[in-house]
Amino acid sequence: MTDRTELLEAALDSRPDGIALFNMEGVVVFWNQAAQCMIGYTAIELLSRPLPPSLAPLLLTDGAQGETIPAAGSKSGHRALARVCHKLGHTVSVFVRVAVLRNGLGERIGSAVIFHPAENLDAPPNNEENEDRGVEESRVEFEERLQTEYEDFQRGGPPFGVIRVSIDQAETLRKTHGVAAHHTMIEKIRRALAQGLRPAEEMGRWHEDEFLILAHERSTEMLIARARTLAGLARTADFRWWGDRVSLTASIGAAQATSGSSGGATETLTQLLERTRKAMETSSREGGNCATAAVYSPATSATEDL
Repeated sequence: MTDRTELLEAALDSRPDGIALFNMEGVVVFWNQAAQCMIGYTAIELLSRPLPPSLAPLLLTDGAQGETIPAAGSKSGHRALARVCHKLGHTVSVFVRVAVLRNGLGERIGSAVIFHPAENLDAPPNNEENEDRGVEESRVEFEERLQTEYEDFQRGGPPFGVIRVSIDQAETLRKTHGVAAHHTMIEKIRRALAQGLRPAEEMGRWHEDEFLILAHERSTEMLIARARTLAGLARTADFRWWGDRVSLTASIGAAQATSGSSGGATETLTQLLERTRKAMETSSREGGNCATAAVYSPATSATEDL
């Protein structure tokens, strides 16, 4: 049977914040996975040992040496900005809170240190707002391009389909490594996909973690084959952050525009895009790292994994 200690350790290990526990002598007794991702040191390297001098600023409110800067708007002793040295040698900035641990009698038995990346410290305050605005502008521009393609198809133009790509690790990476890592990863994926596009294909940013690709395949079977090729490009995008290698995969949904017996599209552009969304969500529910095609049905627009 799992004991209480194992359950507590599992709960702390699942947290997105770095968590370290120390006894009264300053010896590390717990170091979670998020702490390892942020600073590079594994629990095996630190447990039952005092912190190395390069990590001493984490114990800033316990009088450890190291540069600390009070965070804007925070009360002294509650949160501070500390700069520590990653295992690979570069400096990492983190916001730190230190809490005293006491037993049932109120006696101090150690300290708990909770920390997370200090994201974009040198960036303008509205950096994330600018990123959101850039995504929205990209979406509007690409939506206009899709509308032009759809109207051309209505008039008997060449066949086309839409592939929607969502990065499976995006949310987890944002929580464990911060906004800067997330933005860098998205750009890495964008470049990998862009390098693999055919001359007639176009790509645009659709949501924070999604891309749309306009393809010109002749059938749904050919479109899903193309989607699987793009999924492979996402997997081969080598992404590293603070020395940690993050394996990337994508959930992909694809939908081919269809025409009626008398010509013209059988659905609106909005309905076509909705099919890609449903197909992408099907891929995500199945664990990610796969592609699903949404086959047009007049009644349900059902999705089918081809």
